[in-house]
Amino acid sequence: MNQMKHIIILGAGTAGTMMANHLHHHLHQPEWKITIIDEREKHYYQPGYLFLPFGIYEPEDIVKNITDFIPKDVELVQQKINRVIPDQRMVQLANGEGLDYDILIVATGAKIAPEEVTGMKGPEWQKSVFDFYTFEGALALRNKLREWTGGKLVVHITEMPIKCPVAPLEFAFLADSFFHEKNMRDKVQITYVTPLSGAFTKPKATATLEHLLDEKGITIEGDFAIEQVDNENKKIIDYGGREIPFDLLVTVPTNKGDELMARSGMGDDLNYVPTHKATLQSKNWNNVFVLGDASNIPASKAGSVAHFEAEILTENILRFIKGEPLKEEFDGHANCFVETGHGKALLIDFNYTHEPVEGTFPFPGLGPLRLLKESKMNHWGKLAFKWIYWNMLLKGRHIPFVSATMSEKGKHYTETVSQ
Repeated sequence: MNQMKHIIILGAGTAGTMMANHLHHHLHQPEWKITIIDEREKHYYQPGYLFLPFGIYEPEDIVKNITDFIPKDVELVQQKINRVIPDQRMVQLANGEGLDYDILIVATGAKIAPEEVTGMKGPEWQKSVFDFYTFEGALALRNKLREWTGGKLVVHITEMPIKCPVAPLEFAFLADSFFHEKNMRDKVQITYVTPLSGAFTKPKATATLEHLLDEKGITIEGDFAIEQVDNENKKIIDYGGREIPFDLLVTVPTNKGDELMARSGMGDDLNYVPTHKATLQSKNWNNVFVLGDASNIPASKAGSVAHFEAEILTENILRFIKGEPLKEEFDGHANCFVETGHGKALLIDFNYTHEPVEGTFPFPGLGPLRLLKESKMNHWGKLAFKWIYWNMLLKGRHIPFVSATMSEKGKHYTETVSQ
């Protein structure tokens, strides 16, 4: 009789939960056991963090129990992990227990690290300095915005890469809309501060987004490499000595992979796991696979990317089990709605080699969604994504008409960018 084989998934966030569901659908044979490990009890809809500060979503819209989304015959271990010992094919829990695996899937995500910048987590933290990349941060910021009477609002990115690279821009656009609705936009000066030379990482989208910033009276400060947050004088200072004063600083701290990867000797300087960008196999261990925010691949750290990765990785794990060559199929496909305020949004669709372009989505020539154009339909698409996330994405169900790799049909390309 064959001994039961074991797949362990680290992390029950977006990527890990999707993989548990995908593999559960495909590995019905009794010889495979699937275990997912996560110490948390709650699953957070992270795209909702953007809407929480503005009262568009309530906390109960974006928090559910992890157990609601894990298939019944997938074992959920709610324990802290001490480390992975990949050469022994073992996960060591904090309670000392060791779990052996045949295949390991790393989906440990990314976290903010405000302590990386001098003074960021100083005495003004959650008083006049806030993040919105955590549930606690977004909630504290909501409470601050309810009572804030105006002044200099600085929306700031520490360094790339970050989860959902368009989210800080969306925050600036939604803030503009929010203060208009409160009849106090004239009392607020919004400045968008980025380490990039422009508003986004891709030139075509940057031109569109910078036009919107200008139209909304939002000042952009580029090439800002922050050295410290001066809590006493309320200003951020870069390495060149440039200073930007604030009354309210909404910052995106350095994003790092889980410390577990550092403890396990599996991560790079930012704790991301070196990963083959087309197969999603670890570069160092052939029975380890990585997806979502945990990997170092040059794709956006976003839920849509994890969704596309999960579909391709499921096939590659099935190939790995059969001893077949892996498909080099993942193309870095990302599909993101960009809230622009006043009930409108943009939609961008891009991958490793192609910039966001104009066109229609998902049906070539028909839409109904327009790419790189503001519309109310795109805004409703963004809000509808919450239902899709809870009811389809997490459960490993394919979203109709949306392929894991990027389709070039119905899109207008002006140029291709190199990898």
